Amino acid sequence: MVDFSMDSFSLEGKVALVTGATYGIGFAIGSSLAQAGATLVFNDINQELVDKGLAAYEEAGIKAHGYVANVTDEDAVNELVAKINEDVGVVDILVNNAGIIKRIPMHEMSAAEWRQVVDIDLTGPFIMAKAVIPGMIEKGAGKIINICSLMSELGRQTVSAYAAAKGGLKMLTRNIAAEYGEHNIQCNGIGPGYIETPQTAPIRVDGHPFNEFIIQKTPAARWGTTEDLKGPAVFLASQASDFVNGHILYVDGGILASIGKQPES
Repeated sequence: MVDFSMDSFSLEGKVALVTGATYGIGFAIGSSLAQAGATLVFNDINQELVDKGLAAYEEAGIKAHGYVANVTDEDAVNELVAKINEDVGVVDILVNNAGIIKRIPMHEMSAAEWRQVVDIDLTGPFIMAKAVIPGMIEKGAGKIINICSLMSELGRQTVSAYAAAKGGLKMLTRNIAAEYGEHNIQCNGIGPGYIETPQTAPIRVDGHPFNEFIIQKTPAARWGTTEDLKGPAVFLASQASDFVNGHILYVDGGILASIGKQPES
């Protein structure tokens, strides 16, 4: 048996592709992989967002490679992966982070709106994984991390398409693990809880009902931060997790472990 070493967490020499990693959760995960030694590659849907991402990484002291590609366009994704292989190297680590949510009551949601959410949040990860798996098989190793959600396990008002897509992403994660584990490819998920991002800022103010709801519901009694996701991402991207496969790591402050605080008598 080989003795454990902290080098198991190193990503030196690895190429990491994080989709939609220009801000928020994707930016934090991309930064953490780069800080652990990986060469960071990311994409977004237009050049303006890619340029913003490149500037943000440069400000953080990280050299990143940015490309324009829509994760729902299979031809564009295949071209993206071929370009990365040529410019940077074969992808060792894929993080399927790109996603959207539409908060619309189900009976008011159109089929087109439903399809858009499912296409980006579930079909996109399928297309991305499908594009990088052959290179991983050839190398004899690979890591795929799908950004799932508490909605992979729980339902909530107005997010039917998102919950369906994230529930499907949980099962896609497990199926990739089952299908490609023999090639030393590990596919796991990260399920963030309620995280402090610019998008959640308006509802995180003191006195806002949803802010109070989340703090009461979370055993940690706070919102998560993007910093909370960095360690789990590095772990799942590294050799330290080589026998972890098909697992969803919920980084939620304990929400899924609790039914909530009991009322004070």
